[in-house]
Amino acid sequence: MADKRLRNKLKNRPAAPKRDQTVRNRLKSAGRTYRANDNISDVLRPGDLDAIERDVERVAGELLSALVIDTVNDHNTHGTAKRMAKMFVHEIFAGRYQPPPRCTDFPNVRSMDEIYVVGPIAVRSACSHHFCPVEGEVWFGVIPGKRVIGLSKFSRIANWILARPQIQEEAIMQLADEVERIISPRGLAVVLSARHSCMTWRGVKEDGTTMTTSVMRGIFRDGPAARAEVLSLISAKGFRCQ
Repeated sequence: MADKRLRNKLKNRPAAPKRDQTVRNRLKSAGRTYRANDNISDVLRPGDLDAIERDVERVAGELLSALVIDTVNDHNTHGTAKRMAKMFVHEIFAGRYQPPPRCTDFPNVRSMDEIYVVGPIAVRSACSHHFCPVEGEVWFGVIPGKRVIGLSKFSRIANWILARPQIQEEAIMQLADEVERIISPRGLAVVLSARHSCMTWRGVKEDGTTMTTSVMRGIFRDGPAARAEVLSLISAKGFRCQ
């Protein structure tokens, strides 16, 4: 009798929420957004990412089925759903789920107040509208404040920010915000030029089209001479500023 009551109790118990729903609930409880280019790593707990990957695999399989692709008998797409899940979660959208890269900063002991430029740094992303690849290059121009970071850290920051569904206008703002947060430079210039396959691979199919965006902060925003100098330095590294 006791066993029967226990079985009935377990049977009638509400189903535990799915892991992805739990993550959403944590975000909502904290008043957080979880837009395509948001980073949510700080709310993830052990096991969450594995559960998200399994859920992506499941719905990717449903997508392939909806496209009338026989993944059971087609040797080319057998296992594609699993590969897609791994790719989205751990590679092309990893910037949503991984914490910020460690960027050790150092004192600007010589009080350097001149411009230095880093780039081109190759970046890859996917457009939020169609999830089509975006590939390009980014340059950073800096007039240091009291702190500096190693040159490789610019690459790490860029890859972390771009490894999310993005639109270029927002990606470059996130890049500038992150560098400003870490080193508070007196001047910061970010120039991003990219080729969007949502325009070259589909739609109007304009193969030669690129998009260039720039953000100027501090001295570069307020001083035309400093802005012209940093753009000339970036041009000298192979980018034609128009």
